[in-house]
Amino acid sequence: MSGSTRQRIAVALLSLSAAGFATWKASEGDGPTSVRADGAVVHHPYVPTAGDVPTIGHGSTRYEDGTRVSLADAPITRQRAEQLARNLHSADELRFKASLPDVLLYPGEFDLYQDWVGQFGSGNWRKPQSPRTWLLWGDYMGACHALLQWRFQAGRDCRLPENWGPKGCKGVWTRQQKRHADCMAMQ
Repeated sequence: MSGSTRQRIAVALLSLSAAGFATWKASEGDGPTSVRADGAVVHHPYVPTAGDVPTIGHGSTRYEDGTRVSLADAPITRQRAEQLARNLHSADELRFKASLPDVLLYPGEFDLYQDWVGQFGSGNWRKPQSPRTWLLWGDYMGACHALLQWRFQAGRDCRLPENWGPKGCKGVWTRQQKRHADCMAMQ
């Protein structure tokens, strides 16, 4: 569908779609899991890539009360991992909406940038070099291109093959390339 037959909607009126949340979960994965004696699958805290912070479930780095995940935390059930991810996305969504006054987006753009915030955080979203800057200017193509600038993790350029090893960050780069392609397809 071309941009001429759709309308962008005020960010304040949008919400993360079920498809957007499913994409987030798929991108983040489960991390290490095991099966308890009662048959329940549980997620263990882990560090996804060298230089990253402890994570649990579907990319959650903190709990609802703001406490950071630690490697010493007890495993959580699949249901808790889903609940935690949804609760954190809801809180992030409110900050995201507040950061884009008077901006209009397609629902797919909303999901895409919410996914970005879920990966890089609200603090990075408010930095001048984030896609937010271009969205505030009404430059949707510029916002798409700005996605490709977010390819670093722990000081490593994730587009470089030497950073693609077992604890490397190739996924950061491939995720940004996909976001960029998806963003451009909506323009």
